[in-house]
Amino acid sequence: MADQQKIADTRFAVLGRPRHIWAIGAIHAQPDHLDAMHHAIAQRFRPGDRLVYLGNMIGRGDRVIETMDQLLSFRCALLGVPGMLASDIVYLRGAQEEMWQKLLQLHFAPDPRHVLDWMLKQGLGPTLAAYGGTPEAGMAAARGGAVMLGRWTRELRQAMQAHPGHDALFNALRRAAYTGNADGSDAAAGGEGGVLLVSAGLDPTRPLGEQGDAFWWGGGAFSRLVSPYGAFNRVVRGFDPAQQGVSAGTVGVSLDGGCGFGGHLVCAGLDSSGAVLELFQV
Repeated sequence: MADQQKIADTRFAVLGRPRHIWAIGAIHAQPDHLDAMHHAIAQRFRPGDRLVYLGNMIGRGDRVIETMDQLLSFRCALLGVPGMLASDIVYLRGAQEEMWQKLLQLHFAPDPRHVLDWMLKQGLGPTLAAYGGTPEAGMAAARGGAVMLGRWTRELRQAMQAHPGHDALFNALRRAAYTGNADGSDAAAGGEGGVLLVSAGLDPTRPLGEQGDAFWWGGGAFSRLVSPYGAFNRVVRGFDPAQQGVSAGTVGVSLDGGCGFGGHLVCAGLDSSGAVLELFQV
């Protein structure tokens, strides 16, 4: 139980049993959509609710700084409401956030040029540009060796830290969020079950604590969720790599409306067992 508690505290957000969970799909640095979504949620949100951003908040779009600033501004506004707690607002790690943080450690990669090229093809370029970097400078630094590459990544980190709150938000990212107790025991013991919120997917054959990067890269296995995953009768994700749109199956729910690809930003209002009470897009 102690090991499970440690994993929950450091990797996962435990949501308890709130009245409503407002889960926002992939944003991909589209601040206009995000601003409209925040206005819609502000009209519905009540103290005791939870707000969960399902990863991929950045990437693809070129307005990363504005998006990050909006996330922080709305957080401040909600925390100004009596009864709100900092833990009521959760940010999940998506593929884009994972790549950005891996980029800042690129000097440790065995083949940094290959890694950088791959990440750029996955949509990291606008985030790199937002914090003052260019692919050309990165490739040149990679050719120059670990010392030069370390200097380049340090400059990127300093540029990020120059924007108040950005570094703290990246450091607050969780791998997943779920309702119930820290070990999921109340969902397992009761008939209500719980809801697990992830960025892109998970591996149904592996336990929660051993998912690793399946949460942001394991989208292909999501369609195999035809029965409850452990204590969770609902699994909700914010990004579908296959771009199949919004869907709600018996177990899996996808909230990807194509934001960043010319589509909409989607939010679902869920109860603590994962039932979809409201679904809207902007």
